[in-house]
Amino acid sequence: MIDAAQIDHLAQLARLHLTPEERADMGADLTRVLGYFEQLADVDTSGVEEMQRPVDLVNVLRADVPGETFAPAVVAGLAPETQDGFIRVPRTVEAD
Repeated sequence: MIDAAQIDHLAQLARLHLTPEERADMGADLTRVLGYFEQLADVDTSGVEEMQRPVDLVNVLRADVPGETFAPAVVAGLAPETQDGFIRVPRTVEAD
């Protein structure tokens, strides 16, 4: 089902460096997987309703209500380093 050129192309797309044995194994595996899809194509699905998920999903949301906050002095006291009333953190992005 899958030829060597297709295996090489897939390996290149996936940036895989395969040995000849791995190429053969991958060909056999992919042929087997595609065979399963062929089996699924033969299944009679007439009368089966289309669906995206087998169960209905419902988002459980709550109101976004502000809660208790800490005083700035408490937060500054918890910080490892402050400068001019602000929390000082290490630089994460280097400017060019």
